[in-house]
Amino acid sequence: MVKRIAIGGDHAGFQYKGLITELLQKEGYEVIDFGPDSEASVDYPDHVHPLATSIKQGEAEAGILICGSGNGVAITANKHPEVRAALCWEPEIAKLAREHNNANVLCVPARFVSVEVAAEMVKVFLTTAFEGGRHQTRVNKITC
Repeated sequence: MVKRIAIGGDHAGFQYKGLITELLQKEGYEVIDFGPDSEASVDYPDHVHPLATSIKQGEAEAGILICGSGNGVAITANKHPEVRAALCWEPEIAKLAREHNNANVLCVPARFVSVEVAAEMVKVFLTTAFEGGRHQTRVNKITC
């Protein structure tokens, strides 16, 4: 089971980040918070790059990124070869991102999903295993 989770995003995801952090801590996860620390406008890459680096260095087993659409954080995180960030908007997509793509970062679009849906996606993402097999062959072909 994943125990150390990195979390971050931008100002649009700040409230969800706090609620998800509480949920994770109640479930026994250690949470590494990469910010932001308020709803003040920020540049999401300033929080995403350090989170992605923590995944690469093994400081966190998985990451959760939250911004308004989820796109900016996903695009930025996927610049890191060791990161497979998946933009998800329902639990079934989060499940498939883990099972088929071995995603290690969940990207949540806070302006388009309820906090309840976001929490369910986090739960599913963190408790679903990668299937490997034919999917591993495909994942191996992602990096250029």
